[in-house]
Amino acid sequence: MRVAVAAIDDVELHPADVQAAAHLSVVRAHEYAAARGLLRSLLAELGEVKIAVRESGQPYLPDHSDLSISLAHDGGYVAAACRRGKGLGVGVDVQLPVSASPGLLRRCGVGELAELPEGERDLEFAWVWTVQEACVKATGEGLSGRPWTIPVARGQASGTWRGVRWSRLRHSAVPVSVAFLEAP
Repeated sequence: MRVAVAAIDDVELHPADVQAAAHLSVVRAHEYAAARGLLRSLLAELGEVKIAVRESGQPYLPDHSDLSISLAHDGGYVAAACRRGKGLGVGVDVQLPVSASPGLLRRCGVGELAELPEGERDLEFAWVWTVQEACVKATGEGLSGRPWTIPVARGQASGTWRGVRWSRLRHSAVPVSVAFLEAP
């Protein structure tokens, strides 16, 4: 498995990705295209790759069914992950800290974070959310997988959930987590 994280301005954009993002707002389009560009850099040894999107919104490589991919973008940062193995899903998420209300914290199973100072609370919540989102991306469920129900303890660096192994990437500049289906 390979994972990369970058600021969007550090990623070379590909014309096909810019065109694929044309229907989005300017900021979201730039992040969307940059996430795809980061994935292309991870897969450079494959040469030119076609990136498609399933009806559910999940990206895939139609000419490389043995590779699972995941993309994420938020607030000027992008992340990409790829994993070899047919049917072995991978998920990645990046999230800048945002103000999290006590209600949102409770809904995501980390109501105890409300007791932390605001900056610490918001950063820890961003870490929890990246884990939860990466897990449902790895299963292919996306938001229908109810990521907010995935148990993640404050400060927990790695874990498993329903056959998905996850890890926080603490070395990154922003909260980023990766998850993958365990091999059967």
